[in-house]
Amino acid sequence: MSMSVGSDSGDDEPMVEMNTTPLIDVMLVLLIMFIITIPVMTHAVKLDMPRDTHAPPPPVPPEVVDIEIDFDGTIVWNGTVVPNLETLESYFRQESQKDPQPELHLRPDARARYDVVAKVLAAAQHNRMQKIGFVNTADFRDD
Repeated sequence: MSMSVGSDSGDDEPMVEMNTTPLIDVMLVLLIMFIITIPVMTHAVKLDMPRDTHAPPPPVPPEVVDIEIDFDGTIVWNGTVVPNLETLESYFRQESQKDPQPELHLRPDARARYDVVAKVLAAAQHNRMQKIGFVNTADFRDD
């Protein structure tokens, strides 16, 4: 492959060789696109498997226990005021024995003291409650 840059003889003949570099670039791009778009051949074997005639029962949604903590430290269990933490722990013990274990939805007031909320969470954890979540935490936004 040779290339003439110019000649000293002064003849003004036009260059008749075609520039193939762009053509090769386009062909390589097309080749790559073709390779990418070819679907992968899968070798599947069709088998007729027996059908399960016994469908599993639909899952039972767990019971929900709403625990509210007011600004003055009052703890409310599903609408009933809890007199002290020992009573709350007995409720947790009863609920932890159920299968499936109920979900605890904790709704502390925005002005509730942290130590009351922490004691309720510690009592739930101590009695092996596993599903605990905070609900309506939009009140805690800093505006």
